[in-house]
Amino acid sequence: MREQQLQDILRHMPAGVATLQGEALRFGFVNEAMQAVLGAPVQEGQAVADHPGTIPADLLDVMQQVFRSGRPYVAKAYGIPLPATDDQNPTPRYFDIALEPVREGDGPVSGLLLFAMDVTAQEEARQKAHHLAIETRRLDTRLRVLTETVPQITFTVDADGRYEYVSPQWYYYTGQPPTADLNAIWPLLIHPDDRLRVLYQSDSARAAGIGWSYEYRLRRHDGQYRWLLSRALPELHGPDQAVFWHGALTEVHDQRELAEALRRGEAELRFLADSIPELIWTATAEGFIDYYNEYTAEYSGLTKAELGPTGWINLLDPSEQAGAARRWVHSIATGEPYEGLFRMRRHDGRYRWHIIRARQLADERGPRWFGACTDVDDQHRLREVLQTQYDELARTNRDLDTFVYTASHDLKQPLLNLRGLFDELRRTATFDDPEEGEIVGMLDQALSQLDATLQELAETVEDQRGLSATPETLELRSVADEVLLGLRTQVQESGAIIDLDFAAAPTLTYGRANLRSILHNLFSNALKFADPTRPPHIQVRSGIADTGQPFLAVQDNGLGMKLPSHRAPVFQPFARQHPHIAGAGVGMYLVQRIVASRGGHLEVNSTVGAGTTFTVHWFGA
Repeated sequence: MREQQLQDILRHMPAGVATLQGEALRFGFVNEAMQAVLGAPVQEGQAVADHPGTIPADLLDVMQQVFRSGRPYVAKAYGIPLPATDDQNPTPRYFDIALEPVREGDGPVSGLLLFAMDVTAQEEARQKAHHLAIETRRLDTRLRVLTETVPQITFTVDADGRYEYVSPQWYYYTGQPPTADLNAIWPLLIHPDDRLRVLYQSDSARAAGIGWSYEYRLRRHDGQYRWLLSRALPELHGPDQAVFWHGALTEVHDQRELAEALRRGEAELRFLADSIPELIWTATAEGFIDYYNEYTAEYSGLTKAELGPTGWINLLDPSEQAGAARRWVHSIATGEPYEGLFRMRRHDGRYRWHIIRARQLADERGPRWFGACTDVDDQHRLREVLQTQYDELARTNRDLDTFVYTASHDLKQPLLNLRGLFDELRRTATFDDPEEGEIVGMLDQALSQLDATLQELAETVEDQRGLSATPETLELRSVADEVLLGLRTQVQESGAIIDLDFAAAPTLTYGRANLRSILHNLFSNALKFADPTRPPHIQVRSGIADTGQPFLAVQDNGLGMKLPSHRAPVFQPFARQHPHIAGAGVGMYLVQRIVASRGGHLEVNSTVGAGTTFTVHWFGA
């Protein structure tokens, strides 16, 4: 009766129980839990080795060794895969296996008791914990590598403020040995002016369970105190219970000094702007003014608040405000510089002319506008007066040119009358004077010189009227050939040799009439002032100077001239160095005027008895 009750109890136990009898280890009693472990149905008296279930070979081998040795054995978390079902793969299960030898009295082992306790859940939890520990160690190693390679000092402190960890960068930075007591040394490395503040702020943050962020100076290995930014966040283990603080130190010394320099620079620039007697202002990227210097308020008689974000436009003459605003909006949209001449109202209500300029500056802070309103009222009014005077002088000059031109032509007729009377007198009258021939010759020469002077005056006025000839691209050789064609009689009579070389600069953008006048005067002078002992040799070449501007050189082998040593103009009207040669002395003066009117200058090098070189630099350098 008791044995039956025991079997009933064992049969319904959650742990697998089975009896194995004899050396063949034949199944005796097998409860339901063990049947589930073995998988296939168990027949009483069936040998374990013949059972088709899931008993692995190594477990069967251990069973036989326990039977032979008589020593019990326990296998913890032994894996036995449960049989596969139709829709699932074999599922590994883990059991604590206990093998207990059975003896009758002191006799030999007659069988084994097999116990199997399912510990799958515990084993899976243990394996997960093991994998989690491995992953944690891997992440911890990675984190340590990261914290020890970044250019920052990382640290961990506990709730009492004691350092649990500091990265190697701290030792490199401070020059302290690895054996240094962090908690004792660290506060001593803080600048004395910052130490109390830092200790108080860190203690307060730990007491409140919050993080911190502040800057202080820490002594570097070279003894220099450098600004660092200290930031830390708490690690919470319980509800609002901070246990550790993890943080980093970042050097911000250069940024702090740069910010201080910028602050000082901005203060100095603001002081400078307030000291300038000019309206200075800045505007945002959207075009709204956010700063006026002090002079703006003084000039306008308005406060900065009254001026508002569009103050300078409101100060303009009402008729100019709309146009100025449209141009300002265009500059804001395109980023183009702003510039204009406007009338701006002063505090006394008077409008004065101002040049308003603004430029956009784009940097890391984004685009901003910087502008200035410059009072040019006095200059503007002076320019108007000068323009009026210039117009009057130009009109007077034109009147004088007209007078000279008219006078030179009007004097032609009296001169012709004198010439006719003189010729008639010379033909019909005789003088009882031994110097008659010389006197007649001198009078004839005077009349010829007067005729030439009047002719050259008329030509000079004509040429000066053409100083503003429209520039066009001209072939130098073509114009030179045209001029020489008009001088061919002089060239042939003198037997002159003329060399033209325009290869270096074959063209010139100039007024055609101006260029013809210059070449005519240069060529005719070279022929007129030739040395009577040798044929004239004129060399003409064009080129490009070191300044990048074109030039023309005309060299002759004529009489030459004496040049003044000072820097005064070489040629003055009616000035002549060779009075024995007919001329009015205005040709080279005219050349000099034409060249200067285009921004150029005339360079002269000459040796008396050897020749002269005229170099025309067409435009300013």
